Amino acid sequence: MMLGMFIFDRWWYLAIPGILLALYAQLKLSSTYSHYVQIGNQAGITGAQAARAILGRAGLANMPVEEVGGHLTDHYDPMKKALFLSSENFHGQSLAAVGVAAHEAGHALQHQAAYALFHLRMFLVPATQFATNAAYFIFLLSWVMSIAKLATIAVGVFAVLALFQVITLPVEYDASRRAKEQLLRLGLVSREESGGVSKVLNAAALTYVAAMVGALLELLHWVLIARNNDRD
Repeated sequence: MMLGMFIFDRWWYLAIPGILLALYAQLKLSSTYSHYVQIGNQAGITGAQAARAILGRAGLANMPVEEVGGHLTDHYDPMKKALFLSSENFHGQSLAAVGVAAHEAGHALQHQAAYALFHLRMFLVPATQFATNAAYFIFLLSWVMSIAKLATIAVGVFAVLALFQVITLPVEYDASRRAKEQLLRLGLVSREESGGVSKVLNAAALTYVAAMVGALLELLHWVLIARNNDRD
């Protein structure tokens, strides 16, 4: 998302790696998910059933697992303490559905275990939402104001966004690790099937890698602008 904030100047080329990685990550996720959503799991369980099994094993049997519209809109809401699964993964009996549902259940397990980075990310959400809105204003103001006057503020704003993405990456990988571990421990997928689940979750994780790279490059971009202004 933040790649669109790049200001075209002498460092415009910094956007290219992030854009290319983001495009590749989206294509990888789309193709991998599309493949494994067509392969049913041997246990014949739905994504919702897999999530409930994992939550029940962890003592979270009362946590709601609800259906939500949209494609790949699956998420865990730490404020509501509930899982929300897209219709295709809520009802689907594919390896993709089970893997995605288990990943979201993994976030619930992180919350329950007071996983430090998960709580740090939660703490940063308000600041990140403010920084996201501020980033759009900076982009708009850059067309009518001197970039030099915006650079210092921009560095602070994009530092918050970059920090959030840096913290998000290990949180997502840890949720996937917990998901795969629980799926095997509970016998919800076989050893052979776990490879397909891993491919789906790794493809999803790549989108977070791309987001982090894009955020760091954008921060570097504004740091270079600020340093250049100090020298002038």
